[in-house]
Amino acid sequence: MDNEQEYSPGVLKYIEEAKKFLDKKKEHLARVKKLKFDTIAVHGLYTVEEALNQNQGAVIEPLYLSSSQAYRDSDELEAALSYLIPTWCYTRIANPTTYYLEWVLALLEGYQTGSDTSCLVTASGMSAIMSAVDPFLVKQKEGEEKINFVSSIQLYGGTFQHFSIRKMQERGIEVRWVEHQEDIEEWKTKIDENTRFLYSEAPSNPQQSFCDIKALADLAHSWEIPFIIDSTCATPALMRPIAYGADIVIHSLTKSITSGGLAIGGALVSRKPIVTNIKNDDPLFKESFAEYVKFLPYRDTGPAASPPNALFALNDLRTLRSKIDLVSQNSQKVAEFLSQHPRVYQVDYLGLENYPLHILAKKYMKLVDSDDGKGNEVNRYGHLLSFRVDGPPENARKVFDNLKIIFRATDLGRIKSVATIPAISTHLQQGEDAREKADVPPQLIRLCVGGENPDDITADLDQALNSL
Repeated sequence: MDNEQEYSPGVLKYIEEAKKFLDKKKEHLARVKKLKFDTIAVHGLYTVEEALNQNQGAVIEPLYLSSSQAYRDSDELEAALSYLIPTWCYTRIANPTTYYLEWVLALLEGYQTGSDTSCLVTASGMSAIMSAVDPFLVKQKEGEEKINFVSSIQLYGGTFQHFSIRKMQERGIEVRWVEHQEDIEEWKTKIDENTRFLYSEAPSNPQQSFCDIKALADLAHSWEIPFIIDSTCATPALMRPIAYGADIVIHSLTKSITSGGLAIGGALVSRKPIVTNIKNDDPLFKESFAEYVKFLPYRDTGPAASPPNALFALNDLRTLRSKIDLVSQNSQKVAEFLSQHPRVYQVDYLGLENYPLHILAKKYMKLVDSDDGKGNEVNRYGHLLSFRVDGPPENARKVFDNLKIIFRATDLGRIKSVATIPAISTHLQQGEDAREKADVPPQLIRLCVGGENPDDITADLDQALNSL
């Protein structure tokens, strides 16, 4: 819009209309930011006025299945395709239904953080990770030494593969693994002037590793690089890393946020601005990273979210806070039961007081807008836990095969409880050596506790364990 004088009167007319629209939207956004978390989750930026004037009174956000947007004339087309006015143009680039989801996720991750945020929704969690890291992994000058990034080794198996194979093996980008991500000193030993970002997953899947978010963000910023964190298992209902300095937050929407299990999706939420020393001519790169990715790299690589999947996710997250509270409480009861079971030699759950990382997780994982009666938010630790069956790996397989209520599946975050053995599923391709470093033994069963009565889940686990 800096060069409006170069455009025809027709294009300038559309730009002027867009300014009025955006000013109105900005006013509404300011009002929404004053609402509570649950209200934002239910309504997002969708208004009664929009429902009545644009969507025939539809109370729920409409599903736009059209692959493309029509324009009134050539002037509007030019203004839209020049990114001078709000548009969605083509569903590979954007879609009205997807926009509704992006707005609400940006608001929830930014809730009470003191930072403005932007969001990009993608086709899957893995495409969100790719979209988040690739813009930083570019050479800045000829002859530049080998670039690197530093990541915790406690990651979802697909993320480990993406980093170790797609980035390191295929592109020659060095990944420097941190084996104890709670140890800030180990991170410090891995960083140099060619490091592009720090990456963590917390709580990690499946072994419940955790990091000191603020310390890692501060460390990254001292090197003028961003801190990126996958917060899938926490969701913004329990933890909003941007409040502690994180630059970019990743979610697999397929998991905890879309608990109904009907959709696949990912999300990249960025603070405004991020910290980075990468030189990029587009001001959005630093000022609104998620929007930069959406309008440029994402437009060209095309990991677009399906509008029906976006609507499923949008509808599921309306009750995010209450669902996460429920499944967290259920998980706590199940973890406590397993910790006393004679057939189990270790339970990995951040909510157990004797778990080594409990104190660190307690600092960050709190149910948003809760109150313990003394003005403090209540700690909750999510729906994911792991337990290790005593004896050889065959014992874990026997227990797993004898589950009656709990589904055997690689998914997590469902309203139905699901379990898997990561060593033969989600982390199989990682290899034995990497699994050992990441603490994923073959005796480990990952359990994602759902919304069932926890007594029924513990009874199912008990009978399966007693089959040994």
